Amino acid sequence: MQLTFHAIREDLPGDKWARLFAQLWPAYRRWFLSEGVEARATYLASLRALKGHMPELVPIYERLCELAGGGDIAARFLSFYQPPPYLSGCSQAVWRGEEPALIRNYDYDPRYFDGVILATRWNGKGVIAVADCLWGAVDGINEAGLAISLTFGGRRVVGEGFGVPILMRYVLEFCDTAEEAMAALTRVPVHMAYNVTALDRAGHYYTVFLSPDRKPLITHAPVATNHQERVEWHSHARATATVEREHFLLHWLSQHQEPLTSFIRTFMRPPIYSTAFDRGWGTLYTSIYRPGPPASVEFRWPGGRWQQSFAAFREGTMVIHYPGAGERLPTGSD
Repeated sequence: MQLTFHAIREDLPGDKWARLFAQLWPAYRRWFLSEGVEARATYLASLRALKGHMPELVPIYERLCELAGGGDIAARFLSFYQPPPYLSGCSQAVWRGEEPALIRNYDYDPRYFDGVILATRWNGKGVIAVADCLWGAVDGINEAGLAISLTFGGRRVVGEGFGVPILMRYVLEFCDTAEEAMAALTRVPVHMAYNVTALDRAGHYYTVFLSPDRKPLITHAPVATNHQERVEWHSHARATATVEREHFLLHWLSQHQEPLTSFIRTFMRPPIYSTAFDRGWGTLYTSIYRPGPPASVEFRWPGGRWQQSFAAFREGTMVIHYPGAGERLPTGSD
C-alpha cells in the first residue's frame, strides 16, 4: 500500500486551497451524506454554532465556502458541526527533556486521509498542520511554539457539537500557550470523545479528555492513546491495544534515560507502530513537534523523513510505501 503526502504553502486561502477542495470534495461529499442529508445540521444551524463558539474563525470559514463554490452541502461540511462519526487510533507523548517535544503516531484508515500538510497564515500567525476535512487539523504547531495533537477517546457516545479537528485549528490560530489551548478546548462542545495534548515553548503541557456528555477533564498526563480515565469500549481497546501502548510509553518515559532520538525510535516500532491498515488502525505517519525556538516539525515513515519549519517550508510530495502486516520495517526506520 502507498500514500502520497502533499506539502502546500498558501498564506491566505486561494487557488491552491480551491484546487485541493475540488480534488477531495467528491469523496468527502459521499462521506458527509452517508447517513442522509437530514442527519446533518442545516447551514444556518452550523453557522450559528460557529459564530457562537468560535467567532474568530468565521471570516476564514466564509472565504473557504466562497472558494468551494458557495453550495449548501459544502458549507455545512466545512463548518465541522455535527459531522458523521469517525474513529482513529493514535498514540502521543510529551518528551520532557531539556528541549521538549510532542511525538505522535497517527493511526487511521488510509482511504479517508487527506495526506496534506498545510502551511498557512490565515490570521496573522504561521501554522503548520496536518489537514483533516480540508481545513481542520489532527496535529500541528504554530509560530509561538504551541504544538497540539489528538487521539480518539475510546467511547461510543455521539452528541451535539463540533468535529474536534476544527477545535485543533482554532487553538493553533489563536492560542500561544498550553494553558490558553486548554481554555479554548474546554469551552467548545465536541460531538465525540477525544484526547488532546498540548505542549508549549516553555515546556508546559496538558492532556484534556473531551466528550459530548461529560465535562472536560484536564490532566498532566504525558501520554494519550485511545481511552480516557478507564477503558469503556473493550472491543475497541483490544483491537487497538490502547492499554498496552499507554503502558509501554509511560514505562519508557519513567524508566529510560536515553535521549529524544531513542524515544522517537519507539514510535517507529511495534507495539506503537501499527501495520493494521486493513482494519483502519495503520500508522500513517509519525510527527515530532519541537516548540523551539525556532518551531519545527519532522514527519517520519519507515525508510523516510520530511523536515518542515516556518523559515524553510518546502512544498512538494512524498510517496510513502507502507509495510504489510507481519513484514519487517525497512532498514532506516530509525
